[in-house]
Amino acid sequence: MINKMIICIILGTLLYIEALLLALCSFFGFYFEEEDKEAFIVSSGIAILVGAVLSFFGRGAERRFSRRDGYMIVTVSWIVFSLIGMCPFLLSGYLPSVTDAFFETMSGFTTTGASVLPDIEALPHGLLFWRSMTQWIGGLGIIFFTIAVLPVFGVGGVQLFAAEATGPRHDKVHPRIEVTAKWIWSIYLGLTLVCAFLFSVGGMDWFDSICHAMCTTATGGFSTYNASLAAFNSPFIEYVAILFMFLSGINFTLLFLTFFKGKVKKLYTDTEFHWYIGLISAFTLVIALGLVIVRGGQVEASFREALFQVVSLQTTTGFVSADYMLWPPVLWFLLSIVMYFGACAGSTSGAIKCVRIAMLLKVARNEFLRIVHPNAVIPLRISGHVIHSKAKITLLAFFVLYALVIFVGWIALMAIGLDFMEAYGIVVSSVSNVGPGLGSFSGVHSWAPLPDAAKWVSAFLMLVGRLELFSVLLLLTPGFWRKR
Repeated sequence: MINKMIICIILGTLLYIEALLLALCSFFGFYFEEEDKEAFIVSSGIAILVGAVLSFFGRGAERRFSRRDGYMIVTVSWIVFSLIGMCPFLLSGYLPSVTDAFFETMSGFTTTGASVLPDIEALPHGLLFWRSMTQWIGGLGIIFFTIAVLPVFGVGGVQLFAAEATGPRHDKVHPRIEVTAKWIWSIYLGLTLVCAFLFSVGGMDWFDSICHAMCTTATGGFSTYNASLAAFNSPFIEYVAILFMFLSGINFTLLFLTFFKGKVKKLYTDTEFHWYIGLISAFTLVIALGLVIVRGGQVEASFREALFQVVSLQTTTGFVSADYMLWPPVLWFLLSIVMYFGACAGSTSGAIKCVRIAMLLKVARNEFLRIVHPNAVIPLRISGHVIHSKAKITLLAFFVLYALVIFVGWIALMAIGLDFMEAYGIVVSSVSNVGPGLGSFSGVHSWAPLPDAAKWVSAFLMLVGRLELFSVLLLLTPGFWRKR
């Protein structure tokens, strides 16, 4: 049976935290003397009220978790967080449609970065900061954040961590999951602060530097400007963004072991990191060469634009420094392939993850070897470790589900009325949590023209992609709800 009372307790606790974050955003309304402060105060009150009701129904709950409870808590918490998180947009009147407000909030928490706002620069500072805050909290995960700051989860934190963490491997730097969470969040915070400082050195004011730093380290892609980072027209800012998008795409456990434990050798032996570097280098080289040929020169600018867009899309950040739909079709087609890959497991990025790409290709290679040497024992190794057959089955199931979700979503959007290419771009972007799509929904365009039905489909796909398919889709299976 599902432990409904403990679910209520945890959801109530999460809403108290969200209430605090909403109240924090009201500060900007007072500081800049803007009208959105009332919306945040009321939204914070709503979060407290709902949290109190849930805590009341969960009083006296038995502090135990099953794996089923973990998957239930993680999925429901992301939905509830988004439902409460959309209140400032609704109450302020800047997104009066429930569909648009929910889409924008879900896009933020899942770090997708797609926006339905027709004019981002018209928003008051509080809403702009809230958009960035949703991505920063969602970067490492709502549950993971709470595990780091509250002891409420107890032993059940392991089940919740497994349900929310990205990638096929869930490394820990300490036997206690709450200690692991605190160390990783410390690295996350440190990257954000250094990134904000360097953005300010590059010419951003303090507000823009903080907002963009949060969205960079979260690999989210929300900006305070309609033109994204291209609005600053600064190569320095673009290179800073490239660096921190890249760092945030590395497994945070690997970053901890490298920079805090001095185990630099880990970088040289980590298979996924090799693939991460290799894919970025290969696609950047090909696209930069194509831009140089088309433009007849401009080597540095072509290299910077190519590197920026490849890193931005592979880490699923979604920032843009140029409208890549104006490039030759073969180049933006290559970028659409990059959207599938993602960065490393255990990072803030979405999509498939490099370790799965490496594992799948090694499985294929081993099958060729078995054809030639049918009696040979050929283990699958990643970073020197043998991968067991159970992990290979899960890997293949993930790829089948990933393709199936994209296929079904693609058909659904075309049935709603979108054309072939745009429907494909939106589905891949949503499931991979990238943000920019193709055609009229590329990185420099708003998704506001989408029909409401398409926005709900996209929001669902964002959640499915952020929680890596199984956590959400498991709740849709009859077996999950059986008592035994």
